[in-house]
Amino acid sequence: MTPVDEWVETLETAGELTPPAVDRIISLHGDRGTKAIDAVGEQRVKEYRDFTVVVGYDDEYIVENDGCNCADSEYNLDSDDPTQLCWHTLAVKIAEAIGEVDHHDMWYSDVREFL
Repeated sequence: MTPVDEWVETLETAGELTPPAVDRIISLHGDRGTKAIDAVGEQRVKEYRDFTVVVGYDDEYIVENDGCNCADSEYNLDSDDPTQLCWHTLAVKIAEAIGEVDHHDMWYSDVREFL
């Protein structure tokens, strides 16, 4: 079990962001972990029929299968290291674990046309 799997399991069991879980996320992921926790608290993790999206500071980022279309994932992270995740992917993991995903019964591809 990876360190990420461990804190996800802890969150799923607690059903909420507990102080020890927050400490663990931040100790493993630093600023990315802090940004992810903030995004979840601000309800910026959106699930559509086709994608899960995290509303970032400048754009919206699609997260699928622990991957993200952001520049951080593409250029800065080692895809072979399961603990190296961008804050968008971390936010999705946190939100899913504690039931804080904002569900939308529509296609993101349709919504994206209006943005």
